[in-house]
Amino acid sequence: MSGRFEGRVAFVTGAARGQGRAIAVGFAREGADVIAVDVCGAVAADSPAAAPADFDETVAAVEAHGRRIVARHADIRDLAALETVLEEGAGQFGRLDFVCANAGIAGMGPADALSEDQWDTMVDVNLSGAWRTCRAAIPHLKRQKGGAIVFTASATGLKALPGVAHYSAAKHGVIGLMHALAVELGPHWIRVNAVCSTTVKTPLIAHEGHYKLFRPDLDRPTEADVVKAASRINALPVPWIEAEDVSNAILWLCSDEARYVTGAALPVDAGFCVK
Repeated sequence: MSGRFEGRVAFVTGAARGQGRAIAVGFAREGADVIAVDVCGAVAADSPAAAPADFDETVAAVEAHGRRIVARHADIRDLAALETVLEEGAGQFGRLDFVCANAGIAGMGPADALSEDQWDTMVDVNLSGAWRTCRAAIPHLKRQKGGAIVFTASATGLKALPGVAHYSAAKHGVIGLMHALAVELGPHWIRVNAVCSTTVKTPLIAHEGHYKLFRPDLDRPTEADVVKAASRINALPVPWIEAEDVSNAILWLCSDEARYVTGAALPVDAGFCVK
């Protein structure tokens, strides 16, 4: 452990598994205490939900690094719930330094076939939920007189793919929100950035529904069936990246090594955006 975040506190949403767990554990490995939330329940029918047992594993992994964690079930569509968790966590640890607006859902379908509920839920979680996360956290960062916010955006927030219009629109919005907050919060020494990844191998994509996005010709495609097709969207010949590739970039953006980096949409995308 390098200890570059020793004595610091990070707030991570969607921390029960996948990218959120990798982020929370990464902060703990580097010496930070963690405030974590996850809804641990179904939000959208086509987006597999985390379970309470998943969250328990995150807690254990953080504590295995000798760090403290306040972990609570909360929906990022509920501003009051986020405020309550942050008051508890920042009160217990005495500060808040980093905010990782990571929680989100996936989904797919042609734009003209999406239901209003699919559209509204996607935007409410992935865009408005990111804003609520910041709305609850910014007062703590201002009191701290500095800090860093990092959004988990997406390469599809920079370049569209067919079949994910609602997701891509929400992630484009996240990048717009990031730019606006970077300008607003800069005078308070609060840096705001986003990581824009290609497909990340997490439970959100490791299922038949997502595989059909790449292999609509198959009734029941498997992971093995989509490797070649999924690799075609990236300049580097890989179908996806790992959660740790995203968390490593987020940790760097929060570190003093990136002390003058703000307003950046950082691609961690295996060349998706340049292809």
